[in-house]
Amino acid sequence: MRVVIAEDSVLLRTGVQRLLEDEGIEVVAAVEDGAALLDAVREHRPDLALVDVRMPPTFTDEGLRAAIEARRLVPGLPVLVLSQYVEERYAVDLLVGGASGVGYLLKERVADVAEFVASVRRVAEGGTSIDHEVITQLMVRSKRDPLDSLTPREREVLGLMAQGLSNTAIAAEMTVSDGAVEKHVGNIFSKLGLEPSTAEHRRVRAVLTYLGRT
Repeated sequence: MRVVIAEDSVLLRTGVQRLLEDEGIEVVAAVEDGAALLDAVREHRPDLALVDVRMPPTFTDEGLRAAIEARRLVPGLPVLVLSQYVEERYAVDLLVGGASGVGYLLKERVADVAEFVASVRRVAEGGTSIDHEVITQLMVRSKRDPLDSLTPREREVLGLMAQGLSNTAIAAEMTVSDGAVEKHVGNIFSKLGLEPSTAEHRRVRAVLTYLGRT
């Protein structure tokens, strides 16, 4: 796996690079701002871009905007955002802008090395990894809930899907059979009006509906 890191803090950038390399993940570029991220993405076409939200020159949302642009430059580029904050506007743009390979974690999660590396691999493979706090804040921003038709059990399954868990992992978490989870997932797709499609990943669309609630 080949990764580009965009993080303005030298200590964190170096630390994350060392952590990934210790896990056998190649870091092809480690940069400090959004412009350099886009240059690195163009040059290396990495398997994943690991991006901070707030970078020079204004330290507001340059990282997220660069991540969105990077996915335009390389359609389908997996992007994992690391931040101390939940930037709601651009977080939704990033999540809705692609059908797979997106993640948004708070920086405190890096402290759990196993969890962080698992998230990196999951997103690089086209999955999702969304922090609990990010989910909570994005849900609060919505004025209406399109998920009212779901049962509490189906909502629980969808919440675990949003965390990036597979059906098997959800079954283990809920102490139910794989078949029961598959039935819940099928009901979720049906109630959210997500028909089978070769152009979209229904699982990711369901998660995005859960996050955006729009």
